[in-house]
Amino acid sequence: MVTTLLVVVIVLAIAFDYINGFHDAANSIATIVSTKVLSPFQAVLWAAVFNFAAYFYFTDHKVANTIAKTVVENFITLEVILAGLLAAITWNLFTWWFGIPSSSSHTLIGGFAGAGMAKAASMGAGIMSAINLAPILKVVAFIVLAPVIGMVISVIISIIILHISKNARPSVAEKWFKRLQLISSAALSFTHGGNDAQKVMGIIYVSMVASNVLNTGDPMPEWIPISCYAAIALGTMSGGWKIVKTMGSKITKVNAFEGVAAESAGAVTLGITEHFGIPVSTTHTITGSIVGVGLLKRVSAVRWGVTVSLLWAWVLTIPVSATLAAIVFSIIHLFF
Repeated sequence: MVTTLLVVVIVLAIAFDYINGFHDAANSIATIVSTKVLSPFQAVLWAAVFNFAAYFYFTDHKVANTIAKTVVENFITLEVILAGLLAAITWNLFTWWFGIPSSSSHTLIGGFAGAGMAKAASMGAGIMSAINLAPILKVVAFIVLAPVIGMVISVIISIIILHISKNARPSVAEKWFKRLQLISSAALSFTHGGNDAQKVMGIIYVSMVASNVLNTGDPMPEWIPISCYAAIALGTMSGGWKIVKTMGSKITKVNAFEGVAAESAGAVTLGITEHFGIPVSTTHTITGSIVGVGLLKRVSAVRWGVTVSLLWAWVLTIPVSATLAAIVFSIIHLFF
């Protein structure tokens, strides 16, 4: 039974990474599609290649380690992980269907934590005893900090680019910006792969520890990162056009120069947070970066009604995912 359940959990985890790929494809291709630098098909292929290329660079697995420590080890079982994954997949598909660029990262963390808390309750322990508050609080803090950092960096990059190109002819500058957007979108896809693929790697690793296939502290088998990076790249190739529309035009209208600034800011922010093992939301980061380039034009250039709606989705993601996971765990618990 344990072996079968472990296989089911691993398959669902890789499926989540695939869904994460097409759910978050918009993060790295929305601006490059909206500025017509690449066609939608070219853009998703471009992003997918760099999603997978991250496998060869991000080998420290710091983000994976943070995710693995979200729930206290005594409360981690395959049933807990299964419930967390089912809840996370459900919320991800729901938000994708309605074109809401919510965070796959926070969905997974919320689901895992919620299922762990339900497990603690079923054992008669305090629900808060099931989670490690330090990584949870760090993740919650970066719901606010990640978009703000992305916004500030995008404004700084925009000002630097404007200063460098102030004497260039508009037609020449536009041509260069479109070329540079290939580089900035590649950088964002690269860091997106490095950040997001690791989250599921952490889940698969703790699943194998919970089923006694691995011991705590054992090195991660190489097939885990390869599978996760491949799944997220394939998911990206499947697109996610409803969210592309929201990210590429509904927040603010983006041109090639602004696309370069926003994508570069997103890539820098994700690179910094990955270095410190902080599992931030790619969605939140690039949204903040896009808002930053919009603010540089004028405050009214940002469609604040859309932005406020996105903020509500961000705030609700962790508690909704946690609640869903607790309900799913209660159902699963009846059969195991």
